[in-house]
Amino acid sequence: MSFWTTWTAELRKAATLPASWVAVAVTLLGSAGVTALNAFAARSALGSGAQQDGEFFSAFGTAYAAVPLGTVGAVVLGVVVMSSEYTANSTDAGSGRQITTTLAAVPRRPRLLAAKALTVVLLVMATAAVTIPTGVGVACLIIGEGAPETVTLGDALVRSLGATLYWTLTGLIALAVTVLARSGIIPLVVLITNSSLVSFSLLLTNVTPLAHWLPDMAGRRLFGGLSTVEGGLDAAPGALVMAAWTVGLLAVAGVVLSRRDA
Repeated sequence: MSFWTTWTAELRKAATLPASWVAVAVTLLGSAGVTALNAFAARSALGSGAQQDGEFFSAFGTAYAAVPLGTVGAVVLGVVVMSSEYTANSTDAGSGRQITTTLAAVPRRPRLLAAKALTVVLLVMATAAVTIPTGVGVACLIIGEGAPETVTLGDALVRSLGATLYWTLTGLIALAVTVLARSGIIPLVVLITNSSLVSFSLLLTNVTPLAHWLPDMAGRRLFGGLSTVEGGLDAAPGALVMAAWTVGLLAVAGVVLSRRDA
């Protein structure tokens, strides 16, 4: 089986998973909802005569404030693409796992992992390509023409690409961790908690500055001005460090997947 065939099969498989669509819906609708709340607040402030300065009153700035929420969707996509392989089928189907059939069809396990990684990349990037412009559109409709756009088109594009890169690398890290854990429960709980509720990496920065080199902390400045944590790496070196973590974890996952039993 060629890599192209393997990848298209994995892409179709991911598209049939309800959890994949839930991840996309959480990212798209959640971001749009947060953007709407921010936009109504901005419109109210403008109506009361607030100064029209800062990104709070711009459509892009209002929408972009909700972009970090998409990290949760990227985690879910990265996890379910692999965890679905380890989920037991119903008793009517023999209670087996999909991974057995998958490895029989694709015995070259590194090729399988590469196909899954490319699937995650495509799904996350497609989600970002829809979510960010939708958020800007929602903000424009609510705020109206009364607010000046303080973010240039070039800056908006760079920041959107930065957020998309962060989402994509996060999804790939989630994929690698799921391979190592051979389950989706632990990666989902740990990574979603770390991305949305309590950042363990952020807490570690209070103990040692080395925590700034952890993947999520290293890449946080890809979100531009949304990062309020002092210290750490700038956007470009941070992206390289986060990418290095991603490649390293995928390499380890590939070795583990190739050497252990299904």
